[in-house]
Amino acid sequence: MMRSKWTLLVLAAIPVVAASLIGNAATMPAIPVWYAGLNKPWFNPPNWLFGPAWTSLYALMIWAFWRVLQAPAETPYRRAAIIIFLVHMAVNALWSVTFFGMKQIGLAVGVSTLLEMLVIATIFAFNRVDKIAAIAVVPTAFWVAFATVLNAAVWQLN
Repeated sequence: MMRSKWTLLVLAAIPVVAASLIGNAATMPAIPVWYAGLNKPWFNPPNWLFGPAWTSLYALMIWAFWRVLQAPAETPYRRAAIIIFLVHMAVNALWSVTFFGMKQIGLAVGVSTLLEMLVIATIFAFNRVDKIAAIAVVPTAFWVAFATVLNAAVWQLN
């Protein structure tokens, strides 16, 4: 079945927007009191930076996923790329729930490490379907690697 590019764009956006909404629901209530009270390392970015950074990364992820979804259904590795990406997005949301919602900083380091592995797996899987889509996910790998180090430092300091 052939779907329009607009339908595929909506389908690409759904898991990313869902992860974003779940993350925001877990994060926003915790920032003013709990997160503000944590000891943070010297390299912790200002709070205002996280929103634009994640918005940019999510936009790139939607675009990348959209490109993969446009590949014909019979494209080798397309199905695997879709599944890996969807698991990656679920774990993305899980990190916010773990860190901010459950306030389990140490467990969140493990979730973030898993997320980094899934982002890398997404890059490799997307590369087999659409090289440009793979490149679009690379900034997320760098950001999640930084976030994992930051998470570990916050855990150590608290």
